[in-house]
Amino acid sequence: MPTISQQQLESYLWGAATLLRGTIDAGDYKQFIFPLLFFKRLCDGYDEEYERALKESDGDADFATFAENHRFQVPSGAHWRDVRNRPKNVGKGIQDAMRDIEKSNPDTLFGIFGDAQWTNTERLADKMLKDLLEHFSTLTLSIANVPEDELGNAYEFLIRKFADDSGHTAAEFYTNRTLVHLMALMLDPQPGDAIYDPTCGTGGMLLSCIADIRRRGKEWRTLKLYGQELNLMTSSIARMNMFLHGIEDFKIVRGDTLSAPAFTDGDRLRQFDVSLANPPYSIKQWDRTAWSSDRFGRNFLGTPPQGRADYAFFGHILASLKPKTGRCAILFPHGVLFRDEEQEMRAKLVDTDQIECVLGLGPNLFYNSPMEACVIVCRTAKPRVRKNKVLFINAVNEVTRERAQSFLEEEHIQRILKTYQKFEDVDGFARVVSLDNIRANKVNLSIPLYVQASANGAGNTATDKPLAQVIKEWQASSKALRSSMTQLLVTLGKEAEP
Repeated sequence: MPTISQQQLESYLWGAATLLRGTIDAGDYKQFIFPLLFFKRLCDGYDEEYERALKESDGDADFATFAENHRFQVPSGAHWRDVRNRPKNVGKGIQDAMRDIEKSNPDTLFGIFGDAQWTNTERLADKMLKDLLEHFSTLTLSIANVPEDELGNAYEFLIRKFADDSGHTAAEFYTNRTLVHLMALMLDPQPGDAIYDPTCGTGGMLLSCIADIRRRGKEWRTLKLYGQELNLMTSSIARMNMFLHGIEDFKIVRGDTLSAPAFTDGDRLRQFDVSLANPPYSIKQWDRTAWSSDRFGRNFLGTPPQGRADYAFFGHILASLKPKTGRCAILFPHGVLFRDEEQEMRAKLVDTDQIECVLGLGPNLFYNSPMEACVIVCRTAKPRVRKNKVLFINAVNEVTRERAQSFLEEEHIQRILKTYQKFEDVDGFARVVSLDNIRANKVNLSIPLYVQASANGAGNTATDKPLAQVIKEWQASSKALRSSMTQLLVTLGKEAEP
């Protein structure tokens, strides 16, 4: 049987979402479409396994239902066809079936379908739900029809489409995949690594590490993936995402990473080889008081101001890295590089000599936001030649924009990656800076202070002068320019006189 094409699969999935238009806000599509897709996949996969076992046993129906023959259990009355044939109260039928499946698979699927209000008939009338069920029923989502890679890619497509369609809600569950790919390449995950994302969203950063290793032809099944996500539905989507990509060795937990880290070994944080993260920017609602006496010692950089928890996430991630193999890439707003209220914490961070690279990115890489961001790469045990140094990369011009979306092309990714790997100066693009120079600039990590890029991609590498001297010279230059302009205007005025 030929597999379903990627284009057909994507059209099928987005067609389900369009059935909700006008009735449900775009930001809520994910609460209903993702669970239905996963429900359909589970049932079609169960049927596929049943038929295989039936054939192997010469038609023994009892044998075909044995739990050992199935990846997941679908109890009697909770199958897709049971819900599809329900004449009324369809929402309750869907909800009951999903809960029964969760209870039958407590170690793997408990809570995975989220908490959508399927029984709210004002939002989800029987006719709409029946239309959705019939739409999903038009294709069989068995592994033979839709291999895990293809369905996983289609699932990612749907996540991206929801980000396009849902406006400001996109940032909580989607990070630009070209940027995620770059971050994974910079960290160079290896077989057997334990990989962690403390604010994992839908799990895209974790999956990118799997994809990177697979592209290189290395053994990816030995990777161990860990994630924590505050939002219930988003954490459920991340778990579904793993299963739909064929990932088995993972653990994603719902919860608040700052107040209740999920991964601990006794009274200490569990430590990982690799961490990628896109923490929520400058959140204001967090327990600063508890952080000031954190029992896990994550406050070694200090206690951030109430309105900016960025360095709390930074401290948590660094404390979660293994002392010899630990490396991380964190997506942050540029403010963490230079804000005055975080200067003392930044100084402690610099003193740890874990910052390896500060990468400045171009605008519009985030949905519905023109903001520029940076990636900070850290390593707990830097190579000797990189000790007491930081590589600054000004990649503000390495971006392409098409159809209202910005992304990194492969040439952008490769230029940044090769520059990071070589760890050398590149005129107008990158510069290796000593920690003493950074301290002389009052631990200001602002990228243009060290590397200035021009509009056409070329530029001038900044000097070794301290920040105070740079500002003083700029002021003097500005004063001289104003004086020259004044003299010119006076001269022109005299020439214009009769």
